[in-house]
Amino acid sequence: MLKQHRKLSMFVRHTIENNEEAGIKPSKTYQSFVAVAGGHRELNFIKKDVRNYIRREVRNVSELEDPKEFGKYLLRMKEKNQNFFFKLELEDDQSIKLAFWADARSMATFGVNHHGQSTLLGCTFMKNEDIQSFKWLFECLLRCMGGNAPKGILTDQCASMQRAIEACMPTTIHRWCIWNIMKKIPSKLNGYKRHLEIKQDMSHVVWSSHTKESFDRNWNDFLMKYGLVEHKWLSGNVF
Repeated sequence: MLKQHRKLSMFVRHTIENNEEAGIKPSKTYQSFVAVAGGHRELNFIKKDVRNYIRREVRNVSELEDPKEFGKYLLRMKEKNQNFFFKLELEDDQSIKLAFWADARSMATFGVNHHGQSTLLGCTFMKNEDIQSFKWLFECLLRCMGGNAPKGILTDQCASMQRAIEACMPTTIHRWCIWNIMKKIPSKLNGYKRHLEIKQDMSHVVWSSHTKESFDRNWNDFLMKYGLVEHKWLSGNVF
């Protein structure tokens, strides 16, 4: 593929940035694009373009020491596309307090695509994960989505985030991410002699109960079997 024909879309750039922040290797990121597209030939860029973008844009931006430069970067993105949305707040010492940005394509395709895959809306930086910071974030979300709150939202068990969602998006159904809950099993149950058996049975109840009624029945049986009825975390206090 000729270099002049290769191009990274805004969605691809955001995905690269997100994966880089999560510690995912560039090769893995590229292979995910290949899998979604259905082959290398279906992409209008190559693996080298992903690596070059990370080195030239992502790491340079993340290493900026001057918040003003980051602000200039957001302004440049706005100049390239007037539908690019961002909001930036600085502390008194000019350090970044809060930042949120989302491009037009992400806003247009927000949710789940035709392949049943999650799509990226935007990115945020918060100096503190308190209620006011999350309220600021969700107000930005609502603003860039034209005031339309999502029907549902999945998050981890952050109490501050829950309070902010209740205040900013009272009609949105808030659910906890099951992956975040399940990964806490070792730290919550390793003190029990039968913790491996407990983990296995708990996973079976969670993933094999397909209705509310069957889950409630299987969950109560599980708690009774291992004498965990009074366990605070398993009884609902999963923060």
